[in-house]
Amino acid sequence: MTYCVGLKLDRGLVLAADTRTNAGLDNIATFKKLHVWEKAEDRMITLLSAGNLAVTQAVVSLLSEHINSAPEGRPTLMSVDTMFQAARLIGSAVREVQAIDGESLNASAENFFVTFILGGQIKGEEPRLFQIYSAGNFIEVGNDTPYVQIGEHKYGKPILDRVAQSDMRLGEGAKMVLLSFDSTLRSNLSVGMPIDLLVYNKDSFSSERQVRIEQDDPYFQKMSQTWSNSLRDAFTDVEPFDI
Repeated sequence: MTYCVGLKLDRGLVLAADTRTNAGLDNIATFKKLHVWEKAEDRMITLLSAGNLAVTQAVVSLLSEHINSAPEGRPTLMSVDTMFQAARLIGSAVREVQAIDGESLNASAENFFVTFILGGQIKGEEPRLFQIYSAGNFIEVGNDTPYVQIGEHKYGKPILDRVAQSDMRLGEGAKMVLLSFDSTLRSNLSVGMPIDLLVYNKDSFSSERQVRIEQDDPYFQKMSQTWSNSLRDAFTDVEPFDI
């Protein structure tokens, strides 16, 4: 399993993914699940993936190969005019991989289950955020609920529900996303560090604010401990139930 979060703010985007992949308690590995395609001063596109690792890697590889070797006139992530068209392109890639591998996966009792978070900006429009499903269909994130999660999302959802607002600063948004990961890491062994985090400034068309947060990261450790202490203090401050 995995956990990924995308957050759409007025100032840009915050996107994060864990890196754990496991097939049993004794078979744990680390794989990057945050992928970036960019063109200076024109576009920055990020794709986060969850689900069957072989399928998600096939989709990402297919998208990258098309950029370099697509037939003339065929759209790619580097040529589409809008993020909506990028979402449709990724949905088509999912269906293409399913057409090739879906039958054999079903025959071997494997699951063709994948979900993606697509975030980014193409020149001429605002940053946008989408969730793409196994069938290749998708939804776009709006301002009322400015975030989307995939994978093992239930443990990290409460803080997003209570705190997320579109007018947050990017640093505050990144802190909130990391606290969402902290809650998930404490409650689910199938999600694990390191965490890949991308903070995207609106109109920068750059992924330069990208970092991998390891287990011993000083900020993450301090944040986790401060949050735990604050929750205990808040619990103590609430009047006890009396019956």
